Amino acid sequence: MAFFLNALPFSLFAYAELTIPSTLAGICNATSPLWGMALSLVALSEDRPTRHRVAGLGIGFLGVLTVLGAWQGFHGLDATGTALALLASLSYPIGWIYLRRALAGSSYSNLSLTGAQLLLATAQLAVVTPLFTTLPNRFAVLPLLAIVALGALGTGVAMLVQYGLVAEVGPTTAQMVTYFIPVIATAAGVAILGESLTWSTPVGAAIVLAGAALTQSGSSRKRRG
Repeated sequence: MAFFLNALPFSLFAYAELTIPSTLAGICNATSPLWGMALSLVALSEDRPTRHRVAGLGIGFLGVLTVLGAWQGFHGLDATGTALALLASLSYPIGWIYLRRALAGSSYSNLSLTGAQLLLATAQLAVVTPLFTTLPNRFAVLPLLAIVALGALGTGVAMLVQYGLVAEVGPTTAQMVTYFIPVIATAAGVAILGESLTWSTPVGAAIVLAGAALTQSGSSRKRRG
């Protein structure tokens, strides 16, 4: 879990975004539910995709592409960076499917499982990092605060919530959260960085929400049945 949900994808996305734009990394990240749906076909008999779920995933992905204006094309992109980002998105469903099969229903709390996972991922990265880089010469305040915020909220709290979602609705539906990452990133860019807002952002966001609602609708019917 620590390797597939933290150490591997975080490292791959970091290296990928050295050579590809963040918008493309967002699209690659948004393919995670699609990978998860495909893997669930063979790995989780209780999480078979219904027609509602398949349609919702497809609509949600179209929404992400709309937000990012994918029709404009991505010419001159680095193939290695793109492959690393796609591999990172593939690692997430592998980790969540393993959680559903091996740890769901465990007597341990979600908090203890999350804590253990993040500590193990930290240990893994601590062993590997010296092989690829050296210690920084100085530690600036703002980057340190950003790391603390991302670690405590974007990883710690988010991972704790995700554990509960996977146990309740399954890894495929729980990974719908990745569809909202590019939408939120675009909104933050407009509000904080003053980036321009085009028509595709609100329209794509509405499509993403519609896809998520359709997926949840199919899941709710299945649970009631």
